[in-house]
This record gives sequence, structure tokens and C-alpha cells, in this order.
Amino acid sequence: MRRQEAGEARALVLFDIDGTLIRRAGPDHRRALEDAIGKVTGLQATSEGIPMQGMLDGDILRVMLKAAGATTGEAMHVLPQVMKKAQDLYVRRCPDLRRRVCPGVRGTLWRLGRRGAVLGLVTGNLSRIGWKKMERAGLERHFRLGAFAEEGETRSELARLAVAQARREGWIRNGTPLWLVGDHPNDILAARANGLRAVAVGTGVVPLNELASHRPDLLMPDLRELDPEVLLCA
Repeated sequence: MRRQEAGEARALVLFDIDGTLIRRAGPDHRRALEDAIGKVTGLQATSEGIPMQGMLDGDILRVMLKAAGATTGEAMHVLPQVMKKAQDLYVRRCPDLRRRVCPGVRGTLWRLGRRGAVLGLVTGNLSRIGWKKMERAGLERHFRLGAFAEEGETRSELARLAVAQARREGWIRNGTPLWLVGDHPNDILAARANGLRAVAVGTGVVPLNELASHRPDLLMPDLRELDPEVLLCA
């Protein structure tokens, strides 16, 4: 077995947010996106009918802008302003999310951190929205890094960025176990695209049998069933 260097993690474990760490967080996220479009462009936008699960906030905003009448060029031009406004609105409105934490999350994060894993976020949320959710859920202190919607075009790209950051910091080396935990097929695909192992949990909207069809390395109803040692010794 390779000797672990000082400061090196026993594993890097990356987590999705919505449906994985917290669920039923309320309408504030959707409303922030809708209201941001209205305030920046004057267009009446809605997220109704958009399957937001598994999507990046930037993609959701582009779909909403086009549905509200913006051309592709106009949507791309205003998108940075809309992203900024959406984050400004959400951080002011975010409710207390401590009761929205998914089963088993707190214990899993605590045990992984205590055993020497580095924990990070890979999420479709914009950065200030994602970190505010973690703060209001009481989970922020567990995470050292994050990759967010404004940083990449796809969830796979975000996972790659998170791994690259952990490598630059010297937390991981060749052979360090790398995991991505999520509730959506897109999380499994992002893990596969980057050579990470995938944990799929049924705490989101995707049924377990559909998640199983994508063949994650581990599949469970929620994180109460996860043995942290499995992630550290892979």
C-alpha cells in the first residue's frame, strides 16, 4: 500500500447539493432565477415546465430567457448580469434549511472528515447560491472546495475542475480514491467521464431503479446506508 503523504487526503469525496445533501428547499431558488431575469431584462420569465433537476443554473436561465422571448445572442449577452442578480436575490432570501438536510448527511460528512477525507461540492447551483444553501443548512464547515454552475458548461466539466483544484492543493495524488455522490443520472455520468466512482442516492426525484440502470458503483436509498470506510479504502 502506498504511504500517505503529510497533508494528503485519504479520499476526495464530491457531493451534489439539491436532492443529495438537502431536499425540498422551497421555491426561493426558482424565484431568484425568475426575478433576476425580470429585473435585468424586463422580461416575464418562468421556470414552470423546465426539468431543473440535474441542470446547471446557467442552462436553466438560458432556457427561461429564450422562452420569455430573448434571442440566443441576447440571452448570452445578459446572462452574466442575470447570474449576478440571481445570487444577490437568493442570498437575501434563503430560508433556514437545517430541517431540509437529507437523512444520513450530517453523520456521513462528519465521519468522512474525521477519517481524513477532503470533501467538496460539484453542483449546478451558482456559487453564492450553493454556499448560502450550505451555510443555512449548517453544512458549510465540512467542505474545502466547490465547483459551480458559472465555472463550466457541463457537470462533467465541473467535476474535472474540482479534482484539478484538489490536485493543485496537494490533497490528492495518483491512487487517491475519488468519489462523486449524487441523486441524478447526470452525477453518475459526470463521475464516469472523469474516472471517479459514483455513489447514487434515492433522496432526489429520480427513482432508484432508474439510477440503477446507469450502474453506479454504490446505490442506496439515502446516506444512512453508506459505510464511509468503503470510500476511504477503494
